Amino acid sequence: MNKLNLENTLKPRFAIALALTTLATGFLAAACGNTSGGNTTASTQGGGGATADENTVKIVSSLPMTGASLGQSQTIVNGIQQALDETESKACDGKITIQFEQYDDATAAAGKWEPAAVTANANKAVADKSVVTFIGHYNSGAAKLSIPILNQADLAMVSPANTYPGLTKPGTGEANEPNVYYPNGKRNYARVVPADDLQGNVAANWAQSLGVKRVYILDDQELYGKGIADIFEATAKKLGIEVLGHEGIDPKAPDYKSVMTKIKALNPDMVYFGGIIDNNAAQLVKDMRGVGMTPEQVKFMGPDGILVQDFVDAAGPTADGVYATFGGIPPTALTGKGKEWYESYKKKFNAEPEVYAAYGYESGKVAINAINQVCKNDRAAIRDAVMATKDFPGLLGTWSFDENGDTTIKKLSGSQVKDGKFEYVTTLEAK
Repeated sequence: MNKLNLENTLKPRFAIALALTTLATGFLAAACGNTSGGNTTASTQGGGGATADENTVKIVSSLPMTGASLGQSQTIVNGIQQALDETESKACDGKITIQFEQYDDATAAAGKWEPAAVTANANKAVADKSVVTFIGHYNSGAAKLSIPILNQADLAMVSPANTYPGLTKPGTGEANEPNVYYPNGKRNYARVVPADDLQGNVAANWAQSLGVKRVYILDDQELYGKGIADIFEATAKKLGIEVLGHEGIDPKAPDYKSVMTKIKALNPDMVYFGGIIDNNAAQLVKDMRGVGMTPEQVKFMGPDGILVQDFVDAAGPTADGVYATFGGIPPTALTGKGKEWYESYKKKFNAEPEVYAAYGYESGKVAINAINQVCKNDRAAIRDAVMATKDFPGLLGTWSFDENGDTTIKKLSGSQVKDGKFEYVTTLEAK
């Protein structure tokens, strides 16, 4: 979820300009020691502020702990905590103590991640010399702001959820991406989930296998949503699926009856939405069904930005039959070590994990593994150890980070809403 989330009023061609402007503000705040605007919640494993103890290091997370993404973020935090609890928050045969602190990169006013909170959190992590690994963000737009700040401090960043390809892969985003995010010339950012260039591809192929011949595409005008919708569109056209139209929605509109009435008249087999739950995804489905496009006649599909129970709850009965892709495998479908983790999570937290919980756990394990290799507070060395992760025996099998910091895992999945919840349907692989 990954999810590039710039101001809703901006057109995509201005997104990079905004990001760089905000970056400049972030760097100035760092220089002035100004970290106001960020929300921090200390976990039971640690508290705020720097520590003088050379045998204590800190992992921090920065996720939207306010707003519609809270449920997903909380299970990511639970996964990180679970990884730490397995080692009793120790590393290097007990010589190193690992503290964990969680930051909130969302605000109540925004109802989702907010740029000022993101840059404040990144500056706070840089200023706390005990911090050696930064786990985040949930939204790719937030990552665009944090990566360069952390990069200049040699601070490793591991994401359990960012999927925008331009963060890591040349030729997949804007012309200056991804190098613009790495001012010191060394990569410090890696992610344990496959990127959207794979997810958009498998979504279109899955749509074709479902019998879709005519599709109308909507997006929330954020770079995550528009980016994945663009990839879906390009792949659909290659597959021979007729694209009836593609437009951005106003995420704050009270309803979408007029656009759905227009789409209905074009007689599509599917409406595809690139976007996140925070941007009125549930209302889209309500109005789609409200104008008479039934699940039997017109399918609705979205990416992992809608793959949360909150979406189903908000859409109510109209969510029935909705399809969603995910850049990985959901907890209920994991096998082997992954299944053991799933059962352990349910027992520990007395709840079902959301889809990104396993990736929070995996991010935590990657950080702990790097600390175990270095065994001292050395940000540059721990960054290098993170980026050099190879043949890692994780929940999803054995995997590595490639030269861009992307996971070598290529398995994704498709789910569908049945009886009021998303259920895993199939494993998907990029073609």
